[in-house]
Amino acid sequence: MNVYLDYAATAPLLPEVFEEMKPLLAEHFGNPDSAHAYGRKAAAYLTDARDRIARVLGVSPAEVFFTAGGTEADNWAVRCLGEGDLIVSPIEHAAVLSAAQQRASRVFSCGVGWDGVVTKAHLGRTMSEGVGLVAVMAVNNETGCVQPVRELARATHACGALFFSDCVQAACTQDLKDIAREADAISLSAHKLGGPKGVGALVVKKGVRIRPLLFGGEQERGLRGGTVNVAGAVGFAKALELAAERREAFCRHAGALRDLFERKILSALGEDVETDGENRAPNLSHLTFRRGSAALLDRLDLQGVAASGGAACSAHAALPSHVMLAMGRSEREAGQGIRFSFGPSTTEEEVLFAADAVIGCLQ
Repeated sequence: MNVYLDYAATAPLLPEVFEEMKPLLAEHFGNPDSAHAYGRKAAAYLTDARDRIARVLGVSPAEVFFTAGGTEADNWAVRCLGEGDLIVSPIEHAAVLSAAQQRASRVFSCGVGWDGVVTKAHLGRTMSEGVGLVAVMAVNNETGCVQPVRELARATHACGALFFSDCVQAACTQDLKDIAREADAISLSAHKLGGPKGVGALVVKKGVRIRPLLFGGEQERGLRGGTVNVAGAVGFAKALELAAERREAFCRHAGALRDLFERKILSALGEDVETDGENRAPNLSHLTFRRGSAALLDRLDLQGVAASGGAACSAHAALPSHVMLAMGRSEREAGQGIRFSFGPSTTEEEVLFAADAVIGCLQ
């Protein structure tokens, strides 16, 4: 049996999404900025996709900007939103942390607890008069810890700064309308939802000024140069709609599988394994194996189980997890974690097989 437990890295394209994209991949191939019938048809599809995404998020279509993915959206927000210093949480995705180093201002890191949660107190100890932007993700992509972004956004606004939240890992399990209502900007990526790779969005609240990151055209109201991926945008819209419709059912499904998976492993391995983080999204399980190593992932792969040591973009870096280090783990412990993530098509049989594979590799 082959079992895929790395949905946090990417999800397979949903059949319903592919069906909606097909006409844009062949028949309606025009450039949406072209002033002829082909262009107008593509532009109509793009407008409809933007409208549909806006409805799911509870925002205005004018607040939705298409990007080439979550990394671009994160870079755009962190580098081009707000004036003044930047505060980031130390558990952010590498796209946020790396982009922060390119910002023309000072960058400060607020704290995070052993439980993986950034609190209002952590933020308050870092906040100062010169801060113009705060960036805290909604759901951590390694541990699944859900951050209190609404509370953090309100505390940020009380200090006169803007609040940005990377919601790439949140869209399957969190109410994005609630987050979008409080944040000044959020980022999303289609392929985490069963949409296509290579398309995402940055949502920027009306009245919030953002500078362009990419130049070269008047696309996206003159703020993001480059021909928009129309087929991708249409697929993104469908995937986001399905995620919103199925969110509660998916949370129940994934949570039951995650609990079953962890119970079996903890029962067999006892103190040799630890679950990491609290207030976790139901579709992620980050486990630290005290007798584990990077070789454990390879052994699981040979057993037919696909998981990861953390973020997929850092999978080939032989470094301890910056998220686990920020949570107070030692360098050794931060190199012994494995992330298992569950999708809508994951079955109980697959989860039990994967748990047996983990136990067998360690015993």
